Amino acid sequence: MKYIAIDLGLKRIGLAICLQGDLVTQITAIERKNRNQASAAVKSVLDEWAVDAVVIGIPMGGSSEDEMRRRVAHFMNLVDFQGEIFYQDEADSSIEAEHMMKGNIKYKRDGRVDSLAAQIILQRYLRTIK
Repeated sequence: MKYIAIDLGLKRIGLAICLQGDLVTQITAIERKNRNQASAAVKSVLDEWAVDAVVIGIPMGGSSEDEMRRRVAHFMNLVDFQGEIFYQDEADSSIEAEHMMKGNIKYKRDGRVDSLAAQIILQRYLRTIK
């Protein structure tokens, strides 16, 4: 099964993919200008890779979980993805990603942290289904 993870942000959308097994690779993040542009760009990536399922990071267990599920569902309706959609707790994934990158490369707001966060989200999800 082919999976793509999405770390949905207001400025950038981090992406990571797993084509087989549990090897997860980052994909270039999408700069988000508006909802329609972002959903079309995500749809293009999903079609390009012919994925079976999307794993989306949301904050679980807190007071914002229901609101975030609603927002993510609305976004994915715009994407018009016909495969399966799974939710994975994204708690501290961005902080973990920033920590992993410190000292290795100069920090830029170019989407690398967002896609690394998506990679972490997908790795977490894959561990739960094994």
